[in-house]
Amino acid sequence: MNVFHENTPLKDNDVCVVLDSSNNGFDYPIHNHPEVEINLILGMSGKRVVGDSTESYCENDLVIIGPYVYHKWYGEEDLLTRNEPYRVITIQFDPKLFSTSLLLKDSFFSIRNLLKESSRGIHFTGKTFEKASKIMIEMTENKGFDNTISFLKLLHLLSKGLDRRFLSFLDFEISGSRMNNHRIQIAYACIMQHYSDSTFKMKDVAAKLQMSETAFSHFFQKQSFRCFSDFLIDLRLAKACKLILESDMTISEIGYKSGFNNLSNFNRLFKKYRGFSPKEFRKKHFQNLDFTWDKQVTPWQFVPTNENENDILKPVEYSTKILHL
Repeated sequence: MNVFHENTPLKDNDVCVVLDSSNNGFDYPIHNHPEVEINLILGMSGKRVVGDSTESYCENDLVIIGPYVYHKWYGEEDLLTRNEPYRVITIQFDPKLFSTSLLLKDSFFSIRNLLKESSRGIHFTGKTFEKASKIMIEMTENKGFDNTISFLKLLHLLSKGLDRRFLSFLDFEISGSRMNNHRIQIAYACIMQHYSDSTFKMKDVAAKLQMSETAFSHFFQKQSFRCFSDFLIDLRLAKACKLILESDMTISEIGYKSGFNNLSNFNRLFKKYRGFSPKEFRKKHFQNLDFTWDKQVTPWQFVPTNENENDILKPVEYSTKILHL
């Protein structure tokens, strides 16, 4: 399977770029790029793919995505057919922007941490969404240096926002108070080492910690805010999504490789938690045969990753309104 690379309009002298489009459709492939992206959807519902996460969004959506994380938004077919008005505002910037001497100061610590965590994709709701969307809408107007200040305010707001959750499940990190709990560190390390083994059970981790299964179950629920079985299923499904995105293995091979002991159980759980069967997921999210990348509205914007990089040209124009800051 081949993930497309996007040639973004960011220039060397830009702090960031703001892309503003209305009713432009979602006719592009699942893709990635080296820039960090903040994406705001207003007035549309559909499905969203970010890393190993696939889920529905409704009416509005705000997500920050780290470098090279696969992503794509789908609009709901019924809404698109009815020509319901919607708007997409995207901000893209180079993460190396925050490695300069000024931005390495303590005042920018939370922003640097946000960019680090963006590798898993972060979804924002509630008050954080309301305040951030207002700033992003204001940034679509050319206000000179004030927009640069707004950009920093936006990142600071997102870095401090409590109405947030991670989207991608793999490569998670132990943070906060849990870092001080040696037992949960051992438990997580054990799970990450063995979760793709279909014979791996909760009793194996409990034995590692010299705890009874009942005691470990309560301990894990308290530390992780979810039961062990749900945590293990999420990990295995995340692994399956990653393999679908990155390999040509059969669905059966992917199921067993991800830790499921039979194909029917894999299909059932994938359908329950991802909304598609594994085959539907693969068919829907990979448009390699259908997407004519060399005949796009904006030529060379999305390019297959197996293309020779020396032959890749950056688009002269893009099909949406762009503001360079």
